[in-house]
Amino acid sequence: MGDDCVAILNGTSNLNITRVACGPGHGISIGSLGMKGAYDTVEEIHVQDCTFVGTQNGVRIKTWQGGSGYARKVTFQGITLRAVENPITIDQYYCPHLIHCQNKTSAVKVSDVSYDGVQGTSMTKTAINFSCSQSVPCTNIQMNHINITSAGQEFTTSSFCLNAHGRAG
Repeated sequence: MGDDCVAILNGTSNLNITRVACGPGHGISIGSLGMKGAYDTVEEIHVQDCTFVGTQNGVRIKTWQGGSGYARKVTFQGITLRAVENPITIDQYYCPHLIHCQNKTSAVKVSDVSYDGVQGTSMTKTAINFSCSQSVPCTNIQMNHINITSAGQEFTTSSFCLNAHGRAG
């Protein structure tokens, strides 16, 4: 049994997730994809009107280095966060426990991901973390109406963006 509230794995397409209340746990994750060089695909995933309370992650896409395939046409809309540790994440360097992590140039392509109406509070300073591959960067990442503040007001939230391309409105 996993620790994700919802785990979206290889081969999933045309999935709608609506009005899920999650917490505690790891939130809603796409992946992990591309483990041990696998060709994995996920597309047309729509997450809407979901709430996360005290979760380790909110909405996350996680892929291993060395894999191939794609995660594309993903929308996160109307997401509410309350004291979430990692509210928005795309991680193309996924390697839990940091054991035997190798740098590889191939990666699962992450593209056409939309975040719209994501609001609430973060337990960590980095509320948005996009860590994308240099050789296979994330493309067409769209962010609109995002408002994530500190859960305790001790810090100002920020974003980290590496090799992620798109626009914010």
